Amino acid sequence: MNDDDRNKIITTLMPLTIFLAMVFSISTSRAADDTAAALNKILTGEHRSADNKARDQYRHPIETLGFFGIKPEMTVVEIFPGGGWYTEILAPFLKDKGNYYAAGNDPQSSSEFSRKSAKAFKDKMDASKDHYGKVNITILAPPDKTAIAPAGMADMVLTFRNIHNWMAAGTADDVFNAMYKALKPGGTLGVVEHRGNPNIPQDPKAESGYVNQDYAITLAEKAGFKFVASSEINANPKDTKDHPKGVWTLPPTLRLKDEDRDKYLAIGESDRMTLKFVKPEK
Repeated sequence: MNDDDRNKIITTLMPLTIFLAMVFSISTSRAADDTAAALNKILTGEHRSADNKARDQYRHPIETLGFFGIKPEMTVVEIFPGGGWYTEILAPFLKDKGNYYAAGNDPQSSSEFSRKSAKAFKDKMDASKDHYGKVNITILAPPDKTAIAPAGMADMVLTFRNIHNWMAAGTADDVFNAMYKALKPGGTLGVVEHRGNPNIPQDPKAESGYVNQDYAITLAEKAGFKFVASSEINANPKDTKDHPKGVWTLPPTLRLKDEDRDKYLAIGESDRMTLKFVKPEK
C-alpha cells in the first residue's frame, strides 16, 4: 500500500471516528444526567430525616458520587457507614440493578461503642425493608476481620471521613489493603476526608481529625492504588483548621456546645478533599 492509498483510507475513516466519539460523549452525558436525576429523587425521599437533608449543602452527594463515576448496576462497598447517612442514598440507588455492601463495626466486639454502633445500623436496615432490604452488612475489624466483600468483586469502594479514625487506631494500612482486595482490577476507590493544612506536618495519629491531602494519597498508593484525580466539590475555604477541639468544633458535632456556636455554624462543615483512585489492571 502506497502513501496515497493509506491517506485515502485515513481520510475515509476520520469522519466515522469523529462520529463514534460524539455518540460516546452524548451517551456518557445522558447516563450522567440519568444518574443525577435518580439520586436527586432519592435525596428528596421521605425516608431521609430533615437533619440529614440539611447536610446535603455540605456533603454534595450528587456531585460527589458523580465525580466517582457511580452507576446503578455497580457493586459498591461503603466503609464504616456510621449512622447510615450515605446508606440512605446508596442502598436505594443500587437496589434494583446493583449491590451495596456496608462494611461496619463488629457486633461481637469487645468495644461497647462498636457493638452499639453495629446494632443501631442493623436496626435501621431492618426498620425499612423497602429501602434497605438488599443491603449486605459485613464486618471490618482490622487486623482480624477485613473481608468487606468477596475479593475482586467490587466496582467501587467508598469511604467518607474515616481515614483519621484509622490513623488514630493504627489500622490505616490494614483498611486500605482490605479495600484494594475487595475491588476488581480497574475498580474505583472514592475518598472524602477532612483536609489538613499542608503547611503543617501530618500528625500520624490525626488527633485533630484533619489529614493532609498528600498524606492520604501516599496511604492509598502504598496499598497499590493509582491516584486519578481530585475535586474541590467538598471544599470549604472558611475552615481555618485550627479549632480548639479540632474538626469536631465545627458542625455537625459542635463539641463546644453553646460556646461560640454561631461562629462555627457560620463556618459550616469542614474543608474536605475528594479523591479518586483506581486499582490498576493487571
